[in-house]
Amino acid sequence: MAPVGAALWRSLRAHQVYGANTDVGKTIVSTVLCNAVQRQKQQAAFLKPVSTGPLDDADDQHLKRFGAGTLTKCLYQFDEPVSPHIAARQKTIPRDDDLLASIHKTLTGWAQSDIDFALVETAGGVHSPGPNGNSQADLYRPLRLPIVLVADARLGGISCSISAYESLLLRGYDVQSVLLFRDDYYKNHEYLREFFNNKSIPLVPLPAPPARPFPQDVDSQKRDEEAMATYYQRVSQESDILRLLEDMSKRNTDRVQRLEEMADRAQDLIWYPFTQHQGMAAKDITVIDSAHDDYFQTFRSDRTIANESELQPTFDGSASWWTQGLGHGNPELSLSAAYAAGRYGHVMFAGAVHEPALSLADKLLKTIGNPRFTKVFYTDNGSTGMEVAVKMGLRAACERYGWDASQEQISILGLKGSYHGDTIGVMDCSEPSTFNKKVEWYRGRGHWFDFPLVKMVQGKWKVEVPTSLQKELGSDVEFDSLGAVFDLDQRVNSDSGRRYRDYIYCTIEDLVKRQGMKFGALILEPVLLGAGGMLFCDPLFQRCLNEVVRDNPELFTSNSVSPKQSPSWSGLPVIFDEVFTGLYRLGRRSSASFLGVHADVAVNAKLLTGGLIPLCTTVASQEIFEAFSSPEKSDALLHGHSYTAHAVGCTVAVDSLRAMAQLDTDGSWDGYRADWGAKVQPPESGAVPNVWSVWSQGLLKDLSCAETVESVFALGTVLVIALRDVHGGGYTSTASKGLQQKLATGGDQFNVHSRVLGNVLYLMSSVTSKPQSLREMEALLRSALL
Repeated sequence: MAPVGAALWRSLRAHQVYGANTDVGKTIVSTVLCNAVQRQKQQAAFLKPVSTGPLDDADDQHLKRFGAGTLTKCLYQFDEPVSPHIAARQKTIPRDDDLLASIHKTLTGWAQSDIDFALVETAGGVHSPGPNGNSQADLYRPLRLPIVLVADARLGGISCSISAYESLLLRGYDVQSVLLFRDDYYKNHEYLREFFNNKSIPLVPLPAPPARPFPQDVDSQKRDEEAMATYYQRVSQESDILRLLEDMSKRNTDRVQRLEEMADRAQDLIWYPFTQHQGMAAKDITVIDSAHDDYFQTFRSDRTIANESELQPTFDGSASWWTQGLGHGNPELSLSAAYAAGRYGHVMFAGAVHEPALSLADKLLKTIGNPRFTKVFYTDNGSTGMEVAVKMGLRAACERYGWDASQEQISILGLKGSYHGDTIGVMDCSEPSTFNKKVEWYRGRGHWFDFPLVKMVQGKWKVEVPTSLQKELGSDVEFDSLGAVFDLDQRVNSDSGRRYRDYIYCTIEDLVKRQGMKFGALILEPVLLGAGGMLFCDPLFQRCLNEVVRDNPELFTSNSVSPKQSPSWSGLPVIFDEVFTGLYRLGRRSSASFLGVHADVAVNAKLLTGGLIPLCTTVASQEIFEAFSSPEKSDALLHGHSYTAHAVGCTVAVDSLRAMAQLDTDGSWDGYRADWGAKVQPPESGAVPNVWSVWSQGLLKDLSCAETVESVFALGTVLVIALRDVHGGGYTSTASKGLQQKLATGGDQFNVHSRVLGNVLYLMSSVTSKPQSLREMEALLRSALL
């Protein structure tokens, strides 16, 4: 089933009615509003997605009797007068996605007819369960209709009304109006009017409806109906109600207008990252109204059908620059952030500690599972976290070998195509490229190895050796499966492993002994080099590079100097940049596990907080930590940020790690693993699980045989498609633009926002993506390429 988009139309003012509690009069309020619309010679409609209780008492039947011609509809009716999740037990339960699709389809039909105003009324209170037991506040969130909140006029109603409002606000709803019945004893309306007016939300108190006569008989029912009809006729004409309807109409118009203007305003005011603005037009800017799960809700500036929805679901194909792990608008993470913000705000961290930072440090070290790591240093993003890592590595190496960095150049070892961030320091840890060569202070301090790439070509996995290195490393090698590529225990003593080690050793020896270079650290993005072009490095090459660097300390110093001995590392400190690849992005909690290598320093960000808030950690071994220990303050790691270890980020990160660990073990990914033939082993077994991806093997094989495709690969949540380019690939290539445009156009139900790196287009899901959603994406890819 296609994703359900947010609901917004120019012609149809659609709202959702939530109650602060049960039995607060939602249906009476709905009837008042629909009556008022009908009396203005406009057409109103009322939708009850789920109704429980006898048909005669159903809310849509009440609208039919008293709605003055209002069109009514109920999607699912359950006879038992209990909560929907209980009533639905005796019947076929509609899936949440099916229920949402039915609502959206109904509203779309009304928008394309002569309906001007529609209300979608929930059952019970804000958190009353839907048919599947999920809170209605979460169930209906993909639609993100503006809210009419019916407050509670009874004793305790102030508290539950404000709580209901805050629950909706926490989930990204726009509460646009509040109504409740006037009670001159409790006077909740007086207090709540001031509360909501301070938030620019109009509150309208209504006169209480006439009490129902008791006992009920034919005559009393007739009197009751007459009294209610008189009540609706009178109240629906009150000036406060008419002003409220005008305000609701204006808010709808203003919302559409703001969306229409956003691209032009952004073009005037904003300087975008990684963007050449010359030639850029406002139409090239994606206007995002909201986001939920894997999808943005984007403004459709190119609508071709009258009364078509102003918003459409757009698959977040780059996982919002690799950050999304647990889906947009995740209510659990939002609640975590709100709790920490309320408990702490931000508090000073230097020389202090708070529970979230301590809990995260402990949980992160256990999650990564590297026995070398003992210390966690907090920063705010991957680039600054890597700055800290480089400082750590260089200090440890200089102390080991007795170098004075103020007098001599200390460089790093890495791989071609590496990129570790946009700050000036870590830019120097990458070879010259489009990203840095025009940055005036860039110097490029290091040596970067070219390396063999893993890719699928014509349905076969192979390790492709650069032509310039085939004399040293041998020719390309084919493999039966991706798992065989990662079977490093089998491959490490192969001819390829021997060639790799010999080549690496001889290269470093030449650089140090003959060219006089000094190296302070080995820095790697394990397995997958992101910004450099989504380069899938042969993991055996990275394994051998680690082994040569660590097993041969004599390579890095002259014969006249004996390095200090170390209990935990030799050669050079090894730094793993897992900002992109770590924490389940590639299907494992640490991408280092693919290599079977324990680094001395590692950096994690992006998925660390599930995609909600910036935070970064640089973790290090005890010995790296002790390299900064001295009686002199100037020898300390003098690095920090005003928002170091901010409690909101740390709290969200703890819950994010917990949620991802649960997905790893509760069977959520078993279907993907089965498709790739990966075995599921319990964590306590100590076994390394096989490799797998959320993207199907069949898709890769088919795409790899497409005429326009050079190669593909997938691992974990990442899918990469390299397009053929007769002029050669690289960051400046435009070969992938055509595919990107096809995905942006999309199909009838959704489109795709994607990023390209030259001739490479990549797609990324979150770790919570639904298989059905991914298969729909795959169908779109097939139609675009096959």
